[in-house]
Amino acid sequence: MAPTLFDEKPEPGDLIEIFRGTYQHWALYVGEGFVVHLAPPSEAPGAGSNSMMSVLTEKAMVKKEELWDVVGTNKWKINNSLDDKYKPRPPHVIVREACNMVGQELPYCVFRGNCEHFVNELRYGKAESRQVQKAGEVVMVAGMAAAVGLGICALAGALFGGSKKENKEDTK
Repeated sequence: MAPTLFDEKPEPGDLIEIFRGTYQHWALYVGEGFVVHLAPPSEAPGAGSNSMMSVLTEKAMVKKEELWDVVGTNKWKINNSLDDKYKPRPPHVIVREACNMVGQELPYCVFRGNCEHFVNELRYGKAESRQVQKAGEVVMVAGMAAAVGLGICALAGALFGGSKKENKEDTK
């Protein structure tokens, strides 16, 4: 069951991570039950970023909505885990800047400018996405594994395979 405000009470400037199944949506808590987040302009109010259209768009809208409308039935948590890496900016500055951006349409790119980049830029002054970093690491490891596999096949072919022409000459 998702936490309620009685279980976890976010403070202004806190980052909210919302679990959407295959990805996480991020929002910034601005107080009084509201969050500011980056979402596709085509989304209906309150839809959050709960559709795959959110990754296929080139533009996104900065929206201020009630936390519960954005979270819906998904699990969520307060996640300021980059606090140990970067010093958070003062909460009143974070909230002011976030609220000043509401209504703006921004470029959107899953890899360089997604909702997680957006909230981290507001909180820390650093546009960073651990989701993208983790996905990049998985792709890199898979690529390395494929390269190693091809190398082993090539080596095995060289050691044990010889060409058919060579084999025919050996039998003459």
